[in-house]
Amino acid sequence: MTLQLTEKVQRSFSRSFDTYHDAASQQAWVANRLVTELRGHGAPSHFGAAFELGCGTGHLTRLLCKNFSFDRLSVNDIASQARDTADAAGANFVAGDARHVRWPRNVDLLTSASMIQWMDDPADFLAKAARGLAPGGWLAVSGFGPKQYQELTQIGSTARAPGLCGPEVLAAAVGAKLQVLAVGESLRKSHFATPRHVLEYLRKTGVNGRAKGAWTKSTLARFTADYIRYFETPKGVSLTYHPVWIIARKG
Repeated sequence: MTLQLTEKVQRSFSRSFDTYHDAASQQAWVANRLVTELRGHGAPSHFGAAFELGCGTGHLTRLLCKNFSFDRLSVNDIASQARDTADAAGANFVAGDARHVRWPRNVDLLTSASMIQWMDDPADFLAKAARGLAPGGWLAVSGFGPKQYQELTQIGSTARAPGLCGPEVLAAAVGAKLQVLAVGESLRKSHFATPRHVLEYLRKTGVNGRAKGAWTKSTLARFTADYIRYFETPKGVSLTYHPVWIIARKG
């Protein structure tokens, strides 16, 4: 992303910080899946140093602290309000864009949930993460795949994250450096009463930070009509999530 777009995304997540946690049920599911996969593949109950990227309101942070213990836990986020997440977990807070802040060295667990899709090059980002792991260290990362918000894409939305990719991209990014223990993906649908409720949800979670232009009466009416026409179901209008994840270990 350009600096201008990065700042726009940062403002969007900062504005939505107080509403994100309760609204982001799909992101909560992904965080739980990461921890379940870690435990299922034999991750130790205690880590020396751990680093979480994009901690946000703490969906993953809380689960990590509930299921594992750490000598040192550091968490990062682009929104300054996430310092509260760090404080609640007794963690060191690393503020700023995950691509540019100083990462702790030789961490035993490097993890991130629902963040890497905001990277222009998730594969390069994951390769950096693999290099930063200590021998025997664990990687647990999730993002979103190309079918994420496919309804919005089909009717012309520009809010698409830049780094949507499939699980095969995650595996290829680290396969030369790490033992890939698991990769996965899921298609999950949420349903809303009306297209306006979809927009309200996007505002509450901050994921529309790349959207261009302002709504007018006519553009809102056209969006509403198109969304109902193509994506109305007996449960309401749909919105698709496409979470992808990887669990890997350094030899």
